[in-house]
Amino acid sequence: MAAGLKLYNTLTREKVEFSPIDPQNVRMYVCGPTVYDFAHIGNARPVIVFDVLFRLLRHIYGENHVTYARNITDVDDKINARALRDYPDLPLNEAIARVTRETADQFHADVARLGNLPPTVEPRATDNIAQMIEIIEALIARGHAYVASGEVLFDTRSMANYGQLSKRNLDEQQAGARIAVEAHKKHPGDFVLWKLSSHNEPGWDSPWGRGRPGWHIECSAMSRRYLGEIFDIHGGGLDLIFPHHENEIAQSCCANGTEVMANVWMHNGFVQVEGRKMSKSEGNFFTINELLDAETFGGRKWPGEVLRLAMLMTHYREPIDFSVKRLEEAERLLSKWPAIDMADANPQARPDACVLEALHDDLNTVAAIQALHGLASEANADPEKLAVFAASAALLGVQPKKAEVSDDLKAAIEALVAMRLEMLKAKNFAEADKIRDDLAAKGIQLKDGKDKESGERVTTWEVKR
Repeated sequence: MAAGLKLYNTLTREKVEFSPIDPQNVRMYVCGPTVYDFAHIGNARPVIVFDVLFRLLRHIYGENHVTYARNITDVDDKINARALRDYPDLPLNEAIARVTRETADQFHADVARLGNLPPTVEPRATDNIAQMIEIIEALIARGHAYVASGEVLFDTRSMANYGQLSKRNLDEQQAGARIAVEAHKKHPGDFVLWKLSSHNEPGWDSPWGRGRPGWHIECSAMSRRYLGEIFDIHGGGLDLIFPHHENEIAQSCCANGTEVMANVWMHNGFVQVEGRKMSKSEGNFFTINELLDAETFGGRKWPGEVLRLAMLMTHYREPIDFSVKRLEEAERLLSKWPAIDMADANPQARPDACVLEALHDDLNTVAAIQALHGLASEANADPEKLAVFAASAALLGVQPKKAEVSDDLKAAIEALVAMRLEMLKAKNFAEADKIRDDLAAKGIQLKDGKDKESGERVTTWEVKR
């Protein structure tokens, strides 16, 4: 069934055939947003990449046999700072709740407009504090963590194969570390599991005092709660390999007594904007919402399907240069594809074999898009092939939409269509053809037919992309 699906595993540095632990319950975890600010275009890439994988896994194993967990980090020092800045007159906890609610709502709205399905479960860090404390207690009991200066820290030297994901040598990591800065650590590479909270910081009661979790422990707790101690796929951006994912593995394996946390680790490449690293100081930092709703990039707004296709036109493991040129290229491509109304799509239609073959090869969306473009040409020539195109496009989450027409333009087109019918009745074929050709040049395609009852000529029209 899924014998052809191959995925590149960062852990082993090789592309291997995917074999789920339980084909009836395929499980994937992807690191989600820290909700203190609008998500930027770099944040959009893993959401889109792993949405495609989610769609593919659902196609292979069945919609009810895939669990996709993507967390929301709603406890973080950046969130506290934003809450104090934006709502200085509110009690801190109330200000934090408002920031995280507004930011999470905006994230959901933005990624939905990029064509992404919601994950199966979307746990919040603050709803899993008890699970984090449970893991920390297990790490202390097993000799992998210790309490020092009010913090609980993970002892990196206690894990023989620490660094297996990033392939970083622990001695090399520590050679240049500034030990004096954090003298309470046993080793410079040790990291925080729990830290104390002051009176004006959010906190929860714990065996080590009122405090809050470190960043890494959150994902270990949420993935274990919703997917189990060992699950199939863990995804995220390349920047998360070290330290975040490395430390997740350390915590989870040492607390659970397992050899691995996830069998396959997948990471998408970095996003540059117009050939430069994205940063606010460079003036090339763009949120998803700005690209969708403001004329800040290339002097115009960009439809969600264009942004999505532009992302998928580069293989997920490769760096991507997000540029106006690339968006224009994606828009031109979409303009040649037939518009899809998914409500009218045939649920029995199967995706094209060439598109499936490309996606089975480590999500080769570049080849899949090339195959999809060929299907679009066939569907434009033969409406009977539209269903296969629609099913194939759905695997990529790309839905070319019908262009919107204003009421005034509709009235003008209808008037020209009526005028052409009169020309045809008068056998003034030259003028009738001129009206048809003028409309075609403006992207309006006319289709002649006969009324079933009267037998008279009728003309319908549609906007061709």
